[in-house]
Amino acid sequence: VQLAESGGGVVQAGDSLTLSCRVSGGAITRYSMGWFRQAPGKERTYVGIISRAADSITRAPFVRGRFTIFRDDAENTLYLQMKNLEPEDSGVYYCAAGQGYYTDPGRYPDWGQGTQVTVSS
Repeated sequence: VQLAESGGGVVQAGDSLTLSCRVSGGAITRYSMGWFRQAPGKERTYVGIISRAADSITRAPFVRGRFTIFRDDAENTLYLQMKNLEPEDSGVYYCAAGQGYYTDPGRYPDWGQGTQVTVSS
């Protein structure tokens, strides 16, 4: 499966941004998927994950209700809607696909190339 993120950019604190992850080579309904991010000099960490049936969603504590994960099965696309962004949210955001429902990025075999999000104060 191939994944392609888009939607990153430079925004100001308090702004909103929606990232997309287009899935090709397989139906999105076959995979558990997740959003992860990596800031310079830091480890990649999960932002949120969604189960294959889309009946379970887990978001990282730092999200604090600001981010929403959803998918459009007809478009074979996963989304991350982010509101009230903070400078600490800056980093490269990746989507990943796998067969298990994990927050550990090491458990996902397929990754996109990432999209940069920069939040200025």
